[in-house]
Amino acid sequence: MTSGTLTWEDIQAARKRISDVAHRTPVLHSRQFDELAGCTVFFKAENFQRAGAFKFRGAYNKISAELEKGPLQSVVAYSSGNHAQAVALTAKLLKLPVAIVMPSDAPPAKIAATREYGAEIIFYDRYKENREEIGKRVCQERNALLVPPFDDYLVMAGQGSAAAELLEEVPDLDSVLCPASGCGLLAGTCVATKHLRPSAKILGVEPEAGNDTFLSLQKGERLEIPVPRTIADGLQTPAPGKLSFPIIQSLVSGILLVRDEELVQTLLFFLQRMKIVVEPSGAAAAAAVRFRKADFSGKRIGVIISGGNIDLELLRSFL
Repeated sequence: MTSGTLTWEDIQAARKRISDVAHRTPVLHSRQFDELAGCTVFFKAENFQRAGAFKFRGAYNKISAELEKGPLQSVVAYSSGNHAQAVALTAKLLKLPVAIVMPSDAPPAKIAATREYGAEIIFYDRYKENREEIGKRVCQERNALLVPPFDDYLVMAGQGSAAAELLEEVPDLDSVLCPASGCGLLAGTCVATKHLRPSAKILGVEPEAGNDTFLSLQKGERLEIPVPRTIADGLQTPAPGKLSFPIIQSLVSGILLVRDEELVQTLLFFLQRMKIVVEPSGAAAAAAVRFRKADFSGKRIGVIISGGNIDLELLRSFL
């Protein structure tokens, strides 16, 4: 692993590690979506990834790379859901004990799935407690490996493999969009895209209520906001990562903001018209294109659908 930054070589190494376990997810297209958006859109459907989201790529790359250095006693992670499931599944595949620090208000479906993969769950209050501090304490108590959800170069390298696959299938994209939370996926997408399609714009997308990355780029330094209240539970990180932020700061073209209502309309389009299930966070990049948050007219746009782990009761409320 290259020290101090994220490189294309790191993403290529990650692709080799995960090649036999991660799905190469499909790239989907909808003429009706194109008509609504005024451009040609290609969806990298990471909702079909193992554990239901792109997070499996980074989790497996991180843990398997650490195992190459020597044996591990156990692993610990903190997550609102998708990273939790990804780490739990990876630990199960690699036969390691795992504990996950999860917010008590995480979607029940994500809690249940994490338990089903065999993880021990430690709950916390996301509005009052610091998950990083809890995770570090548990790691020290158990002599475990901490698997960060985004702020780790091995994790980012794994996430970058999704954009690499997208650009191999559709190499002539004008822009690539993905959700921005802690910016692990966005950082990996930036590095992969700049290597494979240097002329393409790279755009992150956040909910309006959780615009920490947008504000950080405006200020020129990382800013932290209160934990945002949004239906996009995977995009409630209050600040971009310390390691991921410098990468996106130098490579990203901008951050677009979407409203919760636009996330709902977009995920319902996916369900009704494309017959796929997408969670609110996973629909963020598509919503930015669908509601024309930038001028995409006539362009060829790549969108990463980051996940599909939506609680059925929440989905029922949208319907």
